[in-house]
Amino acid sequence: MRRVIIRILVFVVFALVAYLALWPVPIAPVAWAPPQAPELNGPYAVNDALAKGTHLLEGIGRGPEDVAFDTLGRLYTGFEGGKIVRLRLPDGKPEVFADSGGRPLGMVFDTSGNLLVADAAKGLLSISPEGGTTVLATGVGGVPFGFLDDLDVGPDGTVYFSDASTKFGPGADTLDIIEHVGHGRLLAWNPTDHSVRTLLGGLQFANGVVADPGGEFVLVAETGAYRLTRYWLTGRRGGTSDVFADNLPGFPDNISRAADGRIWVPLPAPRLPVVDRLGPWPFLRKVVLRLPTSIQPAPLRYGLVVELAPDGHPIRALHDPTGGVAFRTSAMEREGTLYLGTHADPTLVAVSLAK
Repeated sequence: MRRVIIRILVFVVFALVAYLALWPVPIAPVAWAPPQAPELNGPYAVNDALAKGTHLLEGIGRGPEDVAFDTLGRLYTGFEGGKIVRLRLPDGKPEVFADSGGRPLGMVFDTSGNLLVADAAKGLLSISPEGGTTVLATGVGGVPFGFLDDLDVGPDGTVYFSDASTKFGPGADTLDIIEHVGHGRLLAWNPTDHSVRTLLGGLQFANGVVADPGGEFVLVAETGAYRLTRYWLTGRRGGTSDVFADNLPGFPDNISRAADGRIWVPLPAPRLPVVDRLGPWPFLRKVVLRLPTSIQPAPLRYGLVVELAPDGHPIRALHDPTGGVAFRTSAMEREGTLYLGTHADPTLVAVSLAK
């Protein structure tokens, strides 16, 4: 009997090892060496600034990802399911402005008053002031977009936007970050001939986009690499790229530019030491993916937004260690208030910068 029990135990152990080593997973990870995460001191010092925010648009839906303002000061944001809601501040009643039928993420207004939307499911959209939707583009070079994420408009009307991953679609973003092959792209839509061209490829989950108002460069957030990359449009460096801000303390999302050139970088989750330690070990990252979801590394519920100087150096960070304001994916400054979107929670949050 004892031998039978031992054989069963050996078989179980062998089966478990075989499963952890060989069971198919949807990623083919490569090795990389993450930089040592910065300490949360100095400009990143911990505080509770975000915890003092006011919650907006409760009961409307889930995941108001990004924020845009029209010339009348009305706030716009998009929810899961496609609803795009408009709100007149400070105490207006929200109304449904449009419905993309997809997943509206990044949004910005062009000079004609049209709301441009990076819709992860529908493509690059333009919504008129009356709410009519026009599809501007659904692919480049005959290949459909994989996961449109964020966008901005240059001074000449060119729309710069990110395709986060050509391999993993919405809902599978963590797979792209774990794999770390670089399926993201920075793209540009020409308003004259409506063509789309690729500016940069091989990005680590291309996310937030900000265009320089002088037309010299475009910034794109690489969520999976903890950095902002700058693509030069003009001058002797035109057509090349460099790192604008590196080794951020979390995963950057939809970045935005303040009127004086400062850059707001929301970090939906801070860095996880275990994730960084797994960077050089592709095989172990596949093993982790085979574990039950309940014991896999998960993002911490923690609020974190970083403010950068126009040259990319950190000025300060705004925190909520309690996690009451967490998973913030966008940060838009307007008239002394910072409006924070989210991909997961049900409300926007408004934080007074004067406080």
